[in-house]
Amino acid sequence: MCSISAAKQSLPNQKNNAIMKKIIVYIYLAVAVLPLSCSKSISDRSHDFPALSPANIDLNAGEWLPILLTGPTEFPVEAPAAITTPAYAAELNEIKGWQQSLTGEQKEKIKYWSAGAVLRWNEIMRQLVAKYNLPPYQNPDGTYPAPSAANPFAYPYFPFANPPYAARAYAYVSAAMYDALVAAHHYKKLYNRAAPYTVDETIQAYVPKSDLPSYPSEDAVVAGVAVELMKLLFPTELAFVQEKADEHMRSRIMAGANVRSDIEAGMALGKAVAEKFTVRARTDGAGTSGGNPTIWKQMEDDCIARGEMPWISQEAPKRPPMLPLFGKVQPFLFDAADVVNLRPGPPPSTSSELFKKELDEVLWYSENYDRERLRIVHFWADGIATPTPPGHWNAIATEEFIKQNWSEVRWARNMAILNMAMMDAAICCWDAKFAYFNPRPSQVNPKIKTLTGLPNFPSYTSGHSTFSGAAATFLSHILPSKENTFQAMALEASLSRLYGAIHYRADIEAGLEVGNNIGQLAIARAQSDGADQ
Repeated sequence: MCSISAAKQSLPNQKNNAIMKKIIVYIYLAVAVLPLSCSKSISDRSHDFPALSPANIDLNAGEWLPILLTGPTEFPVEAPAAITTPAYAAELNEIKGWQQSLTGEQKEKIKYWSAGAVLRWNEIMRQLVAKYNLPPYQNPDGTYPAPSAANPFAYPYFPFANPPYAARAYAYVSAAMYDALVAAHHYKKLYNRAAPYTVDETIQAYVPKSDLPSYPSEDAVVAGVAVELMKLLFPTELAFVQEKADEHMRSRIMAGANVRSDIEAGMALGKAVAEKFTVRARTDGAGTSGGNPTIWKQMEDDCIARGEMPWISQEAPKRPPMLPLFGKVQPFLFDAADVVNLRPGPPPSTSSELFKKELDEVLWYSENYDRERLRIVHFWADGIATPTPPGHWNAIATEEFIKQNWSEVRWARNMAILNMAMMDAAICCWDAKFAYFNPRPSQVNPKIKTLTGLPNFPSYTSGHSTFSGAAATFLSHILPSKENTFQAMALEASLSRLYGAIHYRADIEAGLEVGNNIGQLAIARAQSDGADQ
């Protein structure tokens, strides 16, 4: 990463003319748009991951601290039938019936789901977010329709999975999966029913064998959470989600890993835990975070009253701001009252010399891009029809987590804390954005041409920086050998917004600082939950 002064000094040697600049931009824009031209259908073959084979089964995870549950026994799970009963023998026969004539396609399904339930459902979540991350088009009268959870099949389809919505969705699903698996581990240890391939040696194991008891099924617990929470988060995808859950459960039976009663107990437990998270979600403030014209006008007036230039939408026609009250949503890692305490100080005044200096820096990057900065801009753009910045960090985490040979419950715990941190980062970022209502650089100086999409909300602080600071700080804690890599990624993601001419330097610096503070709170949570003891 070169400084602005160093970059300016290199200009005489670059000999970039206007035509070449335009060609470079067009090439990168074309590459960035290519994935969007494809079908929006949900693919389940995006990664060929190895089968999950944990080095440590975390048998005592039932003693770890849950997030919302009062304890692992809050939702009772009945004792399973003994493995000597006719009922259990019938369940074993079901497995044998499948295994007599498994097709190549069925074996592929088993292989796909063997990578891990938490991994696969997180992957599906990211694909759903990308599918619904499309802002509505304007009405003929110049107004904009809003998605409605009460009528999700009408245009615009519910939800518009923008970054705050996505961060919240990832957090709720991941946290519920973790709590459900903590409860499942309690009952696994309590009932200690062995896996079918252990009970009957004629049953072939098509997944790595494990000493972890099979009742209730971990995979079913995770699928039960996904099915239940999708009713709230992606109601138009219920048929698709149920189809995936059915496929997932069949794969576990065909693989010889679970009998049907393992599956049924796990699904019931997962759905019960998810319902508790659904109750929280319905009252966490997200449903009213869009505000109304009176509130939007008051925010603008308050900014003017402070003597500052207010942000305005640069879309034509002007689009309502994105979720201006998201800063009032209930966080996971700290109390709602602490959001204001985490708010950074104000950005440089729009009438100050420092503001002019930062504006000039944005203009320079707008006019003097190169191939490397363009690559960075587009790699981290995470705009419409993508899993959003939180989804990008979920993908980064996934690529690292698969190298660790973790158990499902440890996967879930680490994904839960990561995503709770990014949801809380969204809350704090949106609180600052609409508290200060700072204008975007291209609004202040029309000569500034952005190199990526311009988000429809105020500039300070940078969402990419806040998400990235929180994610990189927590990931550095659980994978300390990768700290330099994660911190470099966070810095590059932040600078991408300056290189793309949509943020000032103050936006990214403050965002990284707030994100880091939230990441430290995530670390404190991890250090107190019993998982690392």
